[in-house]
Amino acid sequence: MTQLTTRSGAPADTARTAPVKRLSRRAKAAIVVQFILKEGADVPLTALPEDLQMQLTQLLGEMRYVDRSTMNAVITEFAEELEAVGLSFPGDIAGALSVLDGKISEQTANRLRRESGVRQIGDPWKRIADLPTARLQTFVKSESVQVAAVMVSKLDVSKAADLLSSLPGDVARRITYAMSMTDAVTPDAVDRIGLSLASQLDAEPLRAFRVQPSERVGAILNFSRASTRDDLLSALDEEDKGFAEEVRKSIFTFAHIPDRMNAIDVPKLTRDLDQDTLAQVIAGAVAERDTASVEFILSNISKRMGDALREAAEDLGSVKPTEAETAMNAVVRVIRDLADSGEITLITPSEDEEA
Repeated sequence: MTQLTTRSGAPADTARTAPVKRLSRRAKAAIVVQFILKEGADVPLTALPEDLQMQLTQLLGEMRYVDRSTMNAVITEFAEELEAVGLSFPGDIAGALSVLDGKISEQTANRLRRESGVRQIGDPWKRIADLPTARLQTFVKSESVQVAAVMVSKLDVSKAADLLSSLPGDVARRITYAMSMTDAVTPDAVDRIGLSLASQLDAEPLRAFRVQPSERVGAILNFSRASTRDDLLSALDEEDKGFAEEVRKSIFTFAHIPDRMNAIDVPKLTRDLDQDTLAQVIAGAVAERDTASVEFILSNISKRMGDALREAAEDLGSVKPTEAETAMNAVVRVIRDLADSGEITLITPSEDEEA
């Protein structure tokens, strides 16, 4: 016979003095969890739905003790059931989407979420923190100052600093002042705000292109001939001056190196570029802005390396403009790759800077 009692002396979870097989599964689950915890193992109970976490906690609080034979019988039954499981499935659409993440197309996953009313699982604040600064700005514009203050508080320090510095001064001041009043915000309120912001992301239609049109055009013009680039930008000015300015901000050419690249990152170019390419750049730089970029590079690498590159450039003599432009594009490509990989950070041009 099995004895399972609560602190009040009443049978736990309606279980009377009865064989183990008549104990409820909740009571057995509580015994298994308590046994595992006593053994010092980590039990990820946070993965359970909140109502089950509450029921389990309440049951553990009510139960007093079970005898050793009961414990052994329950653990043995649990082990046998666990060993008999051949394959388990998620049990719902949310779990299935999590399992198939990256295995099915994003379009299909989003369609299933919309049709089943399932939001994307996981911490909503993690999703929000991974958004680009430009997308976070739209939340600031569409939400109240109090919500924006909570959002900024949940971002890591560097991301929050980037966001605040990108906002108009008066908006940033209102948000930082509102942050001083977030002490009284409850965890439930923070969760609701995060879920609300994440639901806006889920409601957005899937975009065919991940980057903005101005960035795509700028990336193409980066490696176009200077004459072609100038002609296209002039034409864009006539059609849509605002779009043309956005394109100019996204363009990064060899001439932009002194203004957009940090001096401390310059030595990384000599690691990823061969000496012949750099020598061609030095020998072929004719325009004033190109020669300024050459001097910027040479002044921020070791003197020995700089002298060696100058000697190699002198040995080359004159370089055809097309060869010089190809070499300069190779330098730009390496800088872009370093920036895309996160190894360096390019300086964003301000509104009044010329591209």
